[in-house]
Amino acid sequence: MTVTEKLNKCHQSIKSKIDFTPRVAIVLGSGLGALADEIQAVATLDYSEIDGFPQSTVFGHKGRFVFGRIADTPVVIMQGRVHFYEGYAMSDVVLPIRLMRLMGAEILLLTNAAGGINAAFSAGDFMLITDQISSFAPNPLIGENIDQLGTRFPDMSEIYNKGLSEIIRNVAAEHGIKLHEGVYLQTTGPAFESPAEIKMYRILGADAVGMSTACEATAANHAGFKVAGISFIANLACGMTDNPLTHDEVMEAGEKSAPLFRELVRGVVEKM
Repeated sequence: MTVTEKLNKCHQSIKSKIDFTPRVAIVLGSGLGALADEIQAVATLDYSEIDGFPQSTVFGHKGRFVFGRIADTPVVIMQGRVHFYEGYAMSDVVLPIRLMRLMGAEILLLTNAAGGINAAFSAGDFMLITDQISSFAPNPLIGENIDQLGTRFPDMSEIYNKGLSEIIRNVAAEHGIKLHEGVYLQTTGPAFESPAEIKMYRILGADAVGMSTACEATAANHAGFKVAGISFIANLACGMTDNPLTHDEVMEAGEKSAPLFRELVRGVVEKM
């Protein structure tokens, strides 16, 4: 089965179960999934109910789509994403993004829990993603081009939409939420980075590092989404403190900052 055939099969499977057209798509990162439990939900769909859909295996990722409204805006939320390190092909990792575009969503808000590389960052901060580095993970556009989504050689000069980024800045300021800005770098994972790698990433111009998002943003830009991204700085990256990094730490930090995060996302969606 080709990538296009698999995508269309998943889309038909969803359409047979859910009659809903979202305008905004949201991907929730580690520790940030509670937002989906608080919206005006009209339907949920477990990934396991979709024919051919990849399954999230990471603890803390529920693995379902939630359809509903934030204020008057129809949204689809991914409560748990699929990662390259879980062993999936990159085309499967970005399949959910492409699927939400076929559902009708026009705007994509990507969130993640990341390690802070910039020395000005602290655990618990938020970072507006202004650009990305994804050379350390395979490009999701390798292989057959899905012509129904976009061109073979898409421009990547503005992956993160400037207008949406300005909305995020304004909402953060209105709510008194501290918001850094910077470049997000994606690695393959699942191992956390070494101190030497973090030094290299800093030299390359990265402010935060994680194991997702950049590939999704690339596929989304190709498919015609307007993309915005927010990183939750769950911890400082390896070598910046004496503490070893753990996934439990990431989840705990995300849960502590979840109320602020929900306030920020709600405010952003209402103004989109």
